[in-house]
Amino acid sequence: MKRIATKLIPKFVFHLYHLAFAYLGAFMYGFPSRGMIVVGVLGTRGKTTIANLLWSVLTSAGYKTGLTGTANIRIGLLERLNKFHMTMPGRFTMQKMLAEMRKGGCRFAIVETPSEGVEQSRHIGIAYDALIMASLYPEYLETHGRSFERCKEMHIKPFRALYKQPGKVLNGKKVPKIIVVNNDIAERDLFLKNRADVRVTYGAGGTQVSAENISEDENDRPIFSVGSVRYSLGIRGIFNVQNALAAIACASALGIQNQHIKEGIEKLKLVPGRMEEITDWERDFSVFVDYAHDAVSFEAMLGSSGKLKKSAGVKLIVIIGAEGGGRDREKRPVMGGIAAKYADIVIVTNVDSYHDDPMLIIEEVARGAESAGKERDKNLFLELDRREAIRRAFKFAGRGDVVIITGKGSEQSMETKDGRIPWDDRTVAREELEKISP
Repeated sequence: MKRIATKLIPKFVFHLYHLAFAYLGAFMYGFPSRGMIVVGVLGTRGKTTIANLLWSVLTSAGYKTGLTGTANIRIGLLERLNKFHMTMPGRFTMQKMLAEMRKGGCRFAIVETPSEGVEQSRHIGIAYDALIMASLYPEYLETHGRSFERCKEMHIKPFRALYKQPGKVLNGKKVPKIIVVNNDIAERDLFLKNRADVRVTYGAGGTQVSAENISEDENDRPIFSVGSVRYSLGIRGIFNVQNALAAIACASALGIQNQHIKEGIEKLKLVPGRMEEITDWERDFSVFVDYAHDAVSFEAMLGSSGKLKKSAGVKLIVIIGAEGGGRDREKRPVMGGIAAKYADIVIVTNVDSYHDDPMLIIEEVARGAESAGKERDKNLFLELDRREAIRRAFKFAGRGDVVIITGKGSEQSMETKDGRIPWDDRTVAREELEKISP
């Protein structure tokens, strides 16, 4: 019914519908964002990790901080997983969560703000004070009419409106409007040119906040310097240095002292479903769950995963899939090719097919793996049932091997043609591991 309505009803009607509910929700909950310092995190990649790193920094500085994002929702030290299967829930849900934060005494609220949310006016009624632009890679989503230019425009839109947001004075101090931009983005000037009290860039050398002397410790966790401060990330992945820089840049602009920034950056040990290791079991191979669901994040994650193989001859086994429901179709064979490039064994399975044929999606991913040299039923396997795919990966795994289950992270459900079903890759992995004899 929703698909039919989307085709028949003019787009401007949907826009007015979303806009009206956004304003109504903010009004009904008393415009809660006006009583907190609100940081929006935008970009096609890295939002969740940046948001959680910034939450850790602000918490270390002594500020009660709320967070809404793809993986989790935080109100101070209380955390729950995002059950909505979308980064930015619509209508009244966002305002209700912000109201809970304000009522709970949060000084800061961090809001992951995806371009789809902007397209559907879910950001309307949220009084942003700072915006972080983390990344901008081509995406061709049905929400944006499969136009990357439209996707780009939706990322820029909140920056244009930032200085028009209501001014705030909290605890007797004026809250500045802040723009933080990754200097490595080709379109950075489109974001930096917008009016703000403070503009900060981060990224490669020559920016205001950049990393030097980058290395990794014995547990594959990045170490780097920003100015005179040496940081040791608590989470894996050299690619997370860039995410840490975004949090450092924003925290500095907000006036947080270096000692608290360092403490917060190092204290965060886990972002749900982001290279999360399943550790509460005794087996002779390693298992990780990661949200990587597009070519860029997939390449970054798998590019650093080779270091998880601690000795020669061990295998990297990757479970991969791609979404339906109007998501970017062009990425499917590309992701299959990347998986084939890094993994010894590739298992292609269902992720969130929505109303699309899951086997068609699986075939498109598999063809990419085949074009990169993988052979079916030898080192490439197609399995419609996601649980069976996980079970098969564990059967292939031997001493020292590494299994990475990708595509869903900590999501709490799976979208199928028959509707939404409860699902958590981490829970299923634990259930299947328990069935294996030590």
